[in-house]
Amino acid sequence: MTSANFAVHAEAIIPVSGPENVLKFHSIVVREGVSDELMPNAQARALSDIEHLELHGHVLMPGLVNAHGHAAMTLLRGYADDMSLASWLNDKIWPLEARWVSPEFVRDGTDIAAAEMLLSGITATSDMYFFPDITAQSLRAAGMRTQLVFPIMNIETAWAKNAEEYFEKGLALRDYFRNDDLVDIGFGPHSTYTVDESLLSRTAMLANELDAAIQIHLHETAAEVLAHVEATGERPIDLLARIGLLGPRTQCVHMTAIGSQDIETIAAHGAHVVHCPRSNMKLASGACPVSKLRDAGINVALGTDGAASNNRLNGLAEMQSAALLAKLESGDPTALSASESIRMATLDGARALGLDHVTGSLEPGKSADFIAIDLSGFNMAPNHQVESNIVYATSGTEVTHSWIAGKNVVKNRQLQSLDSDALRHTAADWRAKLSAKS
Repeated sequence: MTSANFAVHAEAIIPVSGPENVLKFHSIVVREGVSDELMPNAQARALSDIEHLELHGHVLMPGLVNAHGHAAMTLLRGYADDMSLASWLNDKIWPLEARWVSPEFVRDGTDIAAAEMLLSGITATSDMYFFPDITAQSLRAAGMRTQLVFPIMNIETAWAKNAEEYFEKGLALRDYFRNDDLVDIGFGPHSTYTVDESLLSRTAMLANELDAAIQIHLHETAAEVLAHVEATGERPIDLLARIGLLGPRTQCVHMTAIGSQDIETIAAHGAHVVHCPRSNMKLASGACPVSKLRDAGINVALGTDGAASNNRLNGLAEMQSAALLAKLESGDPTALSASESIRMATLDGARALGLDHVTGSLEPGKSADFIAIDLSGFNMAPNHQVESNIVYATSGTEVTHSWIAGKNVVKNRQLQSLDSDALRHTAADWRAKLSAKS
């Protein structure tokens, strides 16, 4: 659209918020980047002061929220497959990162990741990686809504030599973006096995003072939990609770190795869980018990993790995997319905990131972050149930349009904020570099 004021007319709208799951033959009216109103097609078409876009055979819904990722790791897609998490990290990923991670690596990998995410319906993403300043610039230029959690580790890396430098650079980044409409900066302690208790305690103190988000890999495998218990006599999540790191702004990523007591602890502290089904399945790390978490009143969001362990950054594919895995893990075919999976990928994701007042649902006053999905393919026919088709029948390529804050970033399946041909050349260049010297 060339105007800030426009209406998109579709076969259906999934607002995610409100009394009805699906609004048939409805339109969304956008004014100055904000969702102004949802109304029947005929009523919206009668508006004369705005532009109009007809999307026959499409459904409109909120943009998907990728609540955990490592965008730059797109350059490592397929580099290390079919391995356990420990071997994958220690033998392949960390040595390669030590050799190659740089501002250029992060910029190029993030640009490719942004393209993939946008084309699969992701409009908001959370990212944890080195050189978060570069990641922020790339995602901001792509037009994406972003939470950046700057890395905190007890390990020297290409980005920082020690704890002081991690905090100094991260807090400077937070200050730089403090008034940005699309970028929010939080704390990203990597895990309890790469960050010691004193550093985690300092993170808790600073995050609480600043009311900032915290994201951490937690209880990702049974081996991780067992090693922590053997070393300290305490489960990782109990450590976080004891030092004040677990709270309503905390996002616990993975959480596959948890029991009833862990679930009670999460619920008592109001923390969020970010479920990464495809990555966890590929690494055989386990399955997050989503149904038990949700039954306990815990908010569960969806994340792709990095392309090195997934190997896709596809919002539709992640939503489908989450719904199917929940049924398998629980033994209950009613677990995580299509409607619940959609909510987990949109409003619940926004809630985990502290953005549910801005995005995650289509309702008046919220940012116009929404996508259009083509329902005309044979894989959708005869389209008995729209939500079912989106979750169970999509291949991940059905997104034709995407808007973020009313700005059209995908149009007719074409990226509007990124150069697709240039990105393909960049990817080929990195393949040559990594193949020659790895």
